[in-house]
Amino acid sequence: MIPGRPLVGIDIDGTIVDHDDLLTERVRRTVRAAAEVAHVVIATGRSTDGTLEVLDRLGLLTGTAVVSNGAVTLRLDPALGVGYEVRRSTTFDAGPALRAVREHLPTALYGVETERLEKLLTAEFPPGELSGPFRTASFEELVSTPALRVIVRSLDHTPEEFQAIVHRVGLNAVSYAVGWSAWLDIAPEGVSKATALEQVRRDLGVAREDTYAIGDGRNDIEMLRWAARSAAMGNALDDDVRAAAGEVVPSVAEDGLAVYLERVLGLDVAA
Repeated sequence: MIPGRPLVGIDIDGTIVDHDDLLTERVRRTVRAAAEVAHVVIATGRSTDGTLEVLDRLGLLTGTAVVSNGAVTLRLDPALGVGYEVRRSTTFDAGPALRAVREHLPTALYGVETERLEKLLTAEFPPGELSGPFRTASFEELVSTPALRVIVRSLDHTPEEFQAIVHRVGLNAVSYAVGWSAWLDIAPEGVSKATALEQVRRDLGVAREDTYAIGDGRNDIEMLRWAARSAAMGNALDDDVRAAAGEVVPSVAEDGLAVYLERVLGLDVAA
């Protein structure tokens, strides 16, 4: 622990990188500079392998990362061989939620991330949407597997249609968030980026008032409300995301993350 450092929770997609996975040099340099003066904790819905790819591009090889929407917390250390160890993880019985969703979305693609950090998919997702290896499995195998996270992707609905269907399902006893596309993440009840970051904050001994967060999606809402100071990216389209944050900063296309970090942490990063 480094006394006096604030904790900054940072989303990946739509915040660090755009939806084409573009990472600008300004954002990379600013996040690296932020890590010199703060506990920078990447907090993402991505699985471990997808998160590690971005951490490698950022050059963040030590510290802590929150992945799978808070279901897994990683300790990062190059000396560990694979570069990390699982500090905490939470699984749940995804069967009831999977069956409820499938009644309304019988043609959707389904995936489960297991406690061994493996991905089981009913069929391959569109290129670029999921990183790392996976294994094709039957829906019944997914239903019977303890899950860190469930992913649902529909190729047959617009985001608006998909969100309306998900709301009609009435998911109970789980946490869930609808993504920017026809995408649904389901996590254990009461588990979110915020709950994982709160545990990290306590581990590090960071004062509650020294917490920051920034993101753009519905799975960031709890994190934005949790932080003492928070910002929604300008590309956040959902009014609830913007309302959860203390302010709105420029979009990912305008390096809004860098703009925010430079200001709140007093960074002077050369262009």
